[in-house]
Amino acid sequence: MGNEHLLAHKDGHVLSLKLNRPEALNAFSAPMILGLIEALEEARADADIRVICISGAGRSFSAGGDVKTMGDATPENVYDHIGKLNKLIQLIKEIEKPVIAVVHGFAAGAGFNLALACDLILAANGSKFTMSFAQVGLISDGGGLFFLPHLIGIHRAKELLFSAEPIEAEYAHRIGIVNRLYPLEELEAGAMQYASRLAKGPSKAYGMIKKIADQSLASSLDHILERERTAQAMMVTTEDHREGVQAFTEKRQPSFKGR
Repeated sequence: MGNEHLLAHKDGHVLSLKLNRPEALNAFSAPMILGLIEALEEARADADIRVICISGAGRSFSAGGDVKTMGDATPENVYDHIGKLNKLIQLIKEIEKPVIAVVHGFAAGAGFNLALACDLILAANGSKFTMSFAQVGLISDGGGLFFLPHLIGIHRAKELLFSAEPIEAEYAHRIGIVNRLYPLEELEAGAMQYASRLAKGPSKAYGMIKKIADQSLASSLDHILERERTAQAMMVTTEDHREGVQAFTEKRQPSFKGR
């Protein structure tokens, strides 16, 4: 799991994946994207991993696409590259475990969209987010044209996409992009504490919450009500549900096992 462009570390039930091209502000490379896909596929199959964090080494989370190589790209190269990126984005959404983006410095372009694909974004005070595509005459890829309008509304999304100007993490927090803010020096420890707390939760319930909540973005109320109905009928058979009820009656904290 992992390669020179991606560092992987497991701490308890939390898998930390760190983008590792600090000299290029963690601009995406093929090995980085393929490494993320491989690591997430392995994590999906590993019941011992309950939460996944994605962060960046060095000064920033990710600058997104590597502008230095863009001028040489052919339509065929771009189509192939975005196919790999799309596979990564879809995998983040499909994996039935919380995936957390831990952002410092800049999250730009496809780096911003990688964060948006995650279930939660924890960010350092003063970090910046920018939909930088229009600056180089491109449209957003990596799901940005889906995630951003759903998250903050179509008019605000278009403003960020048209302007290509960065927004501060504090503003991103106010408009619902960022979940929690931390001082930079406390971000890593704070994110691990947050992820570890989530990892003690009812994993099967979290997975189903994620799945159905994401479906709600493109579904009718009737469809979601029926999904809730059938999923809840399965949830009551889980060990975690029985443990939760027993812990409640015994007035103690539950000890969930993810089963």
